[in-house]
Amino acid sequence: MSDTSARLLRLLSLLQTRREWSGPELAERLEVTVRTVRRDVGRLRGLGYPVHAELGTAGGYRLEAGTAMPPLLLDDEEAVAIALGLRGAAAGGGVQGIEESSVRALAKLEQVLPGRLRRRVNAVHTATMPIAGPPAGPSVAPGTLTVLAAACRDRERLRFAYRAKDDSYSRRLVEPYGLVSAGRRWYLVAWDTDRGDWRTFRVDRLADPLATGVRSAPRELPAEDAAAFVKRSLAASRPAARAVLTVHAPASVLADRFRVTEAEVEPVDERTCTLRTSADSLEWTALRIAFLELEFTVREPPELAARLRDLGTRLVRAAGEES
Repeated sequence: MSDTSARLLRLLSLLQTRREWSGPELAERLEVTVRTVRRDVGRLRGLGYPVHAELGTAGGYRLEAGTAMPPLLLDDEEAVAIALGLRGAAAGGGVQGIEESSVRALAKLEQVLPGRLRRRVNAVHTATMPIAGPPAGPSVAPGTLTVLAAACRDRERLRFAYRAKDDSYSRRLVEPYGLVSAGRRWYLVAWDTDRGDWRTFRVDRLADPLATGVRSAPRELPAEDAAAFVKRSLAASRPAARAVLTVHAPASVLADRFRVTEAEVEPVDERTCTLRTSADSLEWTALRIAFLELEFTVREPPELAARLRDLGTRLVRAAGEES
């Protein structure tokens, strides 16, 4: 493949990933001049690709929407990534109806994959054995994710209805930043225009998303990325339940059985140590401690001791013995 042909494929790939690119941005990515970008855009138009150009400081290049397009171009790594992603989605995910859609899309993709790529995909599939289980957690509609993702990509303001944890509803106008998948849940990170602050929205609680057509200026997220922001928001919404215990075992033995940091364990003597730990709830703390197989005494809080008594009663009852 000639350098020009390879560059045209790279240019087309870039145009397919974003709504609009400026000439200098494309030139920097392709490591060519802006003039070369203009010539390459002309070549793409000659091949039937509808590339629209706008002049001026706010201008740029974009592929026309709603136009019959030549086949989507993927490099080897992109094709393998998509095929493996579709296989994973076909096994079940947090998106409504995605299993059947993924199977159909995978069948179409594998028909056009070169033999060498099909072998790579099949090798991973053959060597991987998923554990099937019942669906758990909320799911979201694919159309909702599509609208949100497009708005994030295009920096376009969104309106939607949102149901809070207390089941109250409100209408929101936001400037979307990014989508985050955490386990089986999806989160939208966005600037809430009414509240004048960054917010994390659970997508399964979001209804009727509507792109307004109004573009927003980029804002600086107060985190490394959207995933870090969601992680911090979730931690802040679940105040940690702190506990202090005396464990009748050496600190080294406790550290071997309990996943702790050095700051959480303080040796008292050769046979005793102090454990200071925290979790999302006292129930989870009680459950972890109960499986230590070590003798311990609860020092604080009193509520933890009560949780342990309740847990012990239930376990004795489950074993068919009277407490």
